[in-house]
Amino acid sequence: SVDCSFSQGVCDWKQDADDDFDWNPADRDRGDGYYMAVPAFVGQKKDMGRLKLLLTDLKPKSSYCLIFSYRLAGEKVGKLRVFLANKKTAPVWEQNTGKDEKWRTGKIEIFQGAETTNSVTFESERGKGKTGEIGVDNVILISGLCPED
Repeated sequence: SVDCSFSQGVCDWKQDADDDFDWNPADRDRGDGYYMAVPAFVGQKKDMGRLKLLLTDLKPKSSYCLIFSYRLAGEKVGKLRVFLANKKTAPVWEQNTGKDEKWRTGKIEIFQGAETTNSVTFESERGKGKTGEIGVDNVILISGLCPED
């Protein structure tokens, strides 16, 4: 498995230059490193911030599982979407409400066909709320299909 977490991961993360705001590091409660977050008050409603994970070494014709922690904390905080590079139009994963401030786990299967997926984009869309944040942490890429819970 490949550790793409932000504190000590080995992956290549890039902020999108054509979006409305950047994702920023936020300290974890436990004090062991940081995660990436977008506070609710950044930007205007419907503004977007995109954080891109560049995947350079994925083998064609194989499958991978991207596992990550996420949270949407706060009322009307916005949306978190994930896009794969070869499927630009529709998100492969989307979440728009947080029942509480707990971290949850997201999983996405990436199938490498003739076209290889060379990046994964985490997109945050600003909501109406003024408090809370959208956060992403512990991004890991494993070879093979996603495990069952």
